[in-house]
Amino acid sequence: MSGDKSFEIKVSQLARVEGEGGVWVRVKNGKIDYVEVNIFEPPRFFEAFLRGRSYLEAPDITARICGICPLAYIFAACRAMEKILEINVPEEIQVLRKIAFYGEWIESHVLHFAFLHAPDFLGYHSALEMAKDYPNLVRNAIAVRDWGNRAIEIIGGRAIHPIGFRIGGLYRIIRKEELEPLSRNYEEIRRKGEELLEFVLNMDLPDIQYDMTLMSLKGRKEYPILEGLVANNLGWEFPEDSFEENITVEQKMYSNGLHYRLRNGKPYITGPIARFNLNYDLLAPEVRDVLEAAGYRAPLKNTYQSIVARAAENLHSIIEVGRLVEEYSEPQTPYVDARVRAGEAAAIVEAPRGMLYRRYRIDELGRIVYANIIPPTTQNYMAMEEDIFKVGDLIVKGPPETAQRIVEMTIRNYDPCISCSVHVIKLRIINE
Repeated sequence: MSGDKSFEIKVSQLARVEGEGGVWVRVKNGKIDYVEVNIFEPPRFFEAFLRGRSYLEAPDITARICGICPLAYIFAACRAMEKILEINVPEEIQVLRKIAFYGEWIESHVLHFAFLHAPDFLGYHSALEMAKDYPNLVRNAIAVRDWGNRAIEIIGGRAIHPIGFRIGGLYRIIRKEELEPLSRNYEEIRRKGEELLEFVLNMDLPDIQYDMTLMSLKGRKEYPILEGLVANNLGWEFPEDSFEENITVEQKMYSNGLHYRLRNGKPYITGPIARFNLNYDLLAPEVRDVLEAAGYRAPLKNTYQSIVARAAENLHSIIEVGRLVEEYSEPQTPYVDARVRAGEAAAIVEAPRGMLYRRYRIDELGRIVYANIIPPTTQNYMAMEEDIFKVGDLIVKGPPETAQRIVEMTIRNYDPCISCSVHVIKLRIINE
């Protein structure tokens, strides 16, 4: 393909992502000059049908936005409403939230890096095909993911769309002995998590470097998951309530998903690679030891290395669950209640794929009168388009099958959850 000025590549479906969208890349004179990531999955109108409902319903309703990371939606809603009602959640309940939320990070990260993304780098079309040659990778991934789901199930009542959480806490007290199944095989799961990270660190990733604008929560004393300041690698730091003041939103004619930039016009990346680069010193020391023994540390230089960040965060999450379970003490009451009052507040949590922003306004009766939900995937759309420009030489100069694979890999770097933002991406590259 390197000698061709005009060519066209069509991919009817890009598997191993969640949701339905498309990619259009136009090449002129041997160079990419236009890229669209178009989302044709229809809007889902969650913000509209929240209006008029009780503030207590927001966590469970919005959890249905995503079956892979429902806890991110639950906890973002809880935190926003708790700010409005001035509820101070006890540390014991915060610990339970973190255990369950780390469980969600584990199940989501392992699903993506082991089953959806690793086949790209190892040269397979699917995880089933890959499993024939890498059975230990698959076995370890299944065991670790099951353990993460178990953490969600114990505390939340079930692994998919858990029902145990509410504004102010939980519906019941979780006894310490209920967490014992997580402790029972913790050492084995930790070892498997370390082996998964080592496997990823030894994979052959595209050797390319470029500048990226990254944004995530920034922790003070611990790796951010439920709260923190918003920060980016341009030196900005601001509270979560100021998030909308620091971004701009656009509606593209070719997409049902909104597109976001920083207020200075730059697209930005949110997700594991952003958290990793902005919070590296807060990763568990054991994780940093494994990374640095393989020659990795922050900053990671390209989005193909997001698979490294996910595997590192997976091991960090396992270690944190083990620590939190050991330190857990039961709360005196399952939740903290408060008198309803009118107000408005915003909250950000770090979903596995990146920052999830929520703003709510409720009236004096506790009815929702305004809601704004900004999932991580919508924040990444412009960065996805920009990334395809940055790897343009890899796309244009290689053979057609390589060009197709590079575009697919580039989109999957973000683990896009397209359904969350408004399955199988269609790619076409045309030339003029």
